[in-house]
Amino acid sequence: MNQRTRLVRFSAWLLLLCQLFVLIGCKPPVTDTPQDQEPRPPFENCAHVDENNDDHCDTCGITVLVVLDFYAINDLHGKFADGDTHPGVDELTTYLKTAVAADDSAILLSSGDTWQGSSESNLTRGFILTDWMNEMDFACMTLGNHEYDWGEEAIEQNAALAEFPFLAINIYDRATNERVDYCEPSVLVEQDGLVVGIIGAIGDCYSSIAPDKVEDVYFKTGRELTELVKAESERLRALGADLIVYSLHGGHSQSSYDDVSVIATSRLSAYYDISLSDGYVDLVFEGHTHQRYVLKDEHGVYHLQNGGDNKGISHVELAVNPLNDTWRIRKAEFVSTDRYSSLADDPIVNDLMTKYEDQVSLGATVLGHNAASRDSYTLRSLVAKLYYEFGVSRWGEQYNIVLGGGYLTTRSPGYLPAGEVTYSQLQSVFPFDNRLVLCSVKGRDLSSKFFNTNNSNYFIHYGDYGASIKNNIDPNATYYVIVDSYTSSYAPNRLTVVEEYAVDYFARDLLADYIKAGGLKK
Repeated sequence: MNQRTRLVRFSAWLLLLCQLFVLIGCKPPVTDTPQDQEPRPPFENCAHVDENNDDHCDTCGITVLVVLDFYAINDLHGKFADGDTHPGVDELTTYLKTAVAADDSAILLSSGDTWQGSSESNLTRGFILTDWMNEMDFACMTLGNHEYDWGEEAIEQNAALAEFPFLAINIYDRATNERVDYCEPSVLVEQDGLVVGIIGAIGDCYSSIAPDKVEDVYFKTGRELTELVKAESERLRALGADLIVYSLHGGHSQSSYDDVSVIATSRLSAYYDISLSDGYVDLVFEGHTHQRYVLKDEHGVYHLQNGGDNKGISHVELAVNPLNDTWRIRKAEFVSTDRYSSLADDPIVNDLMTKYEDQVSLGATVLGHNAASRDSYTLRSLVAKLYYEFGVSRWGEQYNIVLGGGYLTTRSPGYLPAGEVTYSQLQSVFPFDNRLVLCSVKGRDLSSKFFNTNNSNYFIHYGDYGASIKNNIDPNATYYVIVDSYTSSYAPNRLTVVEEYAVDYFARDLLADYIKAGGLKK
């Protein structure tokens, strides 16, 4: 028998032997294939077992792990298109689409404050971002406090557009004491045979919303929220959830720039009940505080937040062994925009800008020239002055107006660069739609809440009359001030609304008219 004949007979014998191993369910003798490869014929019909818990089938040797990736945004604040000081979502879209294409087992979610903060989103009342999330196939969006900046009607309109649920287990209707109907407590998502339950909640940030926008709802927080989440977790597990994710619009107050930091329970307690980590919640994505961190609590549960204002995203990669009902986190990280800013722009951003062109075109309007960069302090001081001057021109003949101003904050980028100024820039710095209001106030509150306040976000401007009485205020006398509807509706200020300027004319509009008149040329 020649060598060629022997080789052919040996190959035939080896093929017969392999087929026999498959029939009797034994492991083939060849083991030099990488262990983590996907199953290949003829072993794809193996009844996998992993009795030795090494994440590989005891019979055929392939990995039995299922990898599941979460990508979470929080506090995007409408940063849809590229601006002078912030990136848009065009490169992020490319990054996420690439990640999802590489691994179908990916879940995208938002932990709140998605809409408010940019010209494109504000002018469309959030629709352009909701449409983007539809295109990206987001699993859900937790409601944040700034989702209420345009009132419940805007939330309901966006909910009708969204192809994913809005989540908030703890927002209740005051009239019925039932959960509001424009959001759900949770959602179940199935990926590669795994069932993930996502519970959403808004944190204890009711006071961060203009009271008139939430007068018909209330939030259950503290122990009430904990019990709601525990009950929902048990319900979802009974429905087959393998993993419970908590998407909370609330978070830790400090950033941590290490890969993973262990956080003491005492430092979590301000916004999170550690008992939830004891079997009820497996992973937490957070928001609201605009911090950047990857934290692990005493039960080993990860907490992530990505800083907000489109500075990056949170990413968690889980490896699940469905045979043994075990899982572990292989990667938990903050993904900075630096990781994807050089990618090609995805066309969906331009497509959506075209779709909403009629609404967003106002943002490109050039208002005038700004001779020098103006920081947040300067801008807020100027707005207080403009409040005062507007109030005097409208109501000054009837009332002695002491001052203008109140609680004034700016949003990212927080300043106005030198050069041509567009309406879009003003809408980013002053995004809030708070109307101008004439209010009366008792002298004692005028003194403590305005003239002598310790709140660094209160800015005031007064003229000759204010200067003449500021050091000799009668605590029982009534005085008049010009503020916006956020300051007027904040109960501790004890302001009484005399008249509201009903036209949609806000701080940024005062500033826009000031710039048009050449007010920032020097």
